[in-house]
Amino acid sequence: MLPLALNSLDDIARSLAERIRARRLAVNLTQAGLATRSGVTLASLKRFERTVAVSLESLIRLALALDVAADFLPLFTARPVQSLDALQRVASVM
Repeated sequence: MLPLALNSLDDIARSLAERIRARRLAVNLTQAGLATRSGVTLASLKRFERTVAVSLESLIRLALALDVAADFLPLFTARPVQSLDALQRVASVM
């Protein structure tokens, strides 16, 4: 479940952009340095950090360059069932 602060598309996108930027700064990379390392154009990286607009391919390239691509692995994987109600919800979707 998402924290209350992340309850919309814009909230999630802004959070991702902020975390990518924070990671870039933590590893002491300029925007130009990350763009070169990732193969994402500098204009695309600047736009992402400013407006959160980015393609999935560019987002993955940035994650690879920042050594955080493994964070994508748990996305959309089956989660352990916590209750009978959760199990019934999963079964009704299938």
